[in-house]
Amino acid sequence: MNRTDRLYAVVEDLRARAPRRRTARELAARFEVSVRTIERDIGALQQAGVPIYADAGRHGGYAVDKTMTLPPLNFTPAEAVAVAIALDRAGGSPFARSARTAMHKIVAAMSAADSAAARDLAGRIRILSPVDGDPAASVPTVIEDAVAARQVVRLDYVDRNGATTQRDVEPVAFVSGTRDWYFIGWCRLREEARGFRVDRIRRASLLDETAPPRQYEDVGPSIPDLVAHSLEIG
Repeated sequence: MNRTDRLYAVVEDLRARAPRRRTARELAARFEVSVRTIERDIGALQQAGVPIYADAGRHGGYAVDKTMTLPPLNFTPAEAVAVAIALDRAGGSPFARSARTAMHKIVAAMSAADSAAARDLAGRIRILSPVDGDPAASVPTVIEDAVAARQVVRLDYVDRNGATTQRDVEPVAFVSGTRDWYFIGWCRLREEARGFRVDRIRRASLLDETAPPRQYEDVGPSIPDLVAHSLEIG
C-alpha cells in the first residue's frame, strides 16, 4: 500500500471506530508500518485539515471527530475526478490551499472501492502546462484571511513598471479574470479603489483593524465586454 492509499485508509479506520480511539501501535500493526510512520501520517492529515485529535497517556490514542467529517459520499469515480479537475484549475486562485484540502476530504469520505477507482482514473488524466512558464503564484494565506475576515491588510506591491510600494488596503473582493486573479480593495495610499494582481503581491500582513463595509458594486472596476457575477454554491 502506498502512502496516499494508507492516508485514506487511516481516516476511514478512525472514522469507523469513532468516538473510540486507536493507538499509534494499533494503527502501525494494522497497516504494517512503524509507529513513527503512523505519527508522521497523522501529522500530515491534521495539517491537511482532517479533524483528528490525540489523547496522551496509557489509554490515549487517535480519534476523528465524526461531527466535523463528511458522511459517506456516493460520488462516482468520474464525478470525483471532475471535481478534482475543477479544483486543480484553482491552483492560482486565492483559495488554492483550501481546494487541496477540500479534495482530500471528499475522497476520504468516499467508499474505499470508489476512491480507489477515482485515483486510478485520475492517473490516466494529464494537465498540460508550459515547460518554461512560471506557475501562477498563489495568493498568500494572509490575503485570503483578510477578505474572509474583512481585515485591513498591508501590502508590498510591484506595479507593471516594476516599482514597489507599500500600502494599506481595505479588502472588498477577489476577481477572476481570463488569466489572472485580482485583489480588489480600497487603497489608502491612493485614496481610491484599486485592483491588485495577486502574483505581484510580494508581502502581506494583517493589521489589527476591521475594514469598513464596502460592496463590490460600489468599488469594482468596469471592464469593457466583461460582466462580473457572484460565485454560487449549491
